[in-house]
Amino acid sequence: MKMKKILETERLILRPWRSEDAPSLYKYASDPKVGPIAGWPVHTSIKYSIETIRDVFSNEGIYAIVQKGQEEPIGCIGLLRGEASDFGIGSDEGEIAYWIGVPYWGKGLMPEAIRELMRYCFEELKLKALWCGYFEGNEKSLRAQEKCGFEYNRTNYNKLWPLMDDIRTEVITCITKEKWLNNISNK
Repeated sequence: MKMKKILETERLILRPWRSEDAPSLYKYASDPKVGPIAGWPVHTSIKYSIETIRDVFSNEGIYAIVQKGQEEPIGCIGLLRGEASDFGIGSDEGEIAYWIGVPYWGKGLMPEAIRELMRYCFEELKLKALWCGYFEGNEKSLRAQEKCGFEYNRTNYNKLWPLMDDIRTEVITCITKEKWLNNISNK
């Protein structure tokens, strides 16, 4: 596997996950306020977190979110390209998915990480649009997307969500490269 690019913001490093990150992943992913609202089950052991790193987080485009000067991942952000996304998007588009540990909610860290991944996607990967989704009731995720310029696209009602074995309402948002360029030129 080729080395993933490391991305950096004012306060964060977005880097590949490592197996030794499992205790930190478990620490935040075992909190029932984090996973279920994002669509994945609570981590029940460090072994489960190791398996998640190996089977999911080791994929291309998935990054640990680490505060500068620290080693511990406090969240995760990832890019799914084309067919890897279940949004029915093209190969020149991507889906951004993310979560962050409860102690870091409300500090502007998630929008900061999202903006950097957006920059990377539009400037370096030359994608033409980015998509995000959130499940009904996840107001924190909605706010993070709005802060980053994503706009409502559609709502998927009665969506079977196998990871949680339930039915959900999913709201899909999108931002085009042109809209992103316009937003950053107006700041």
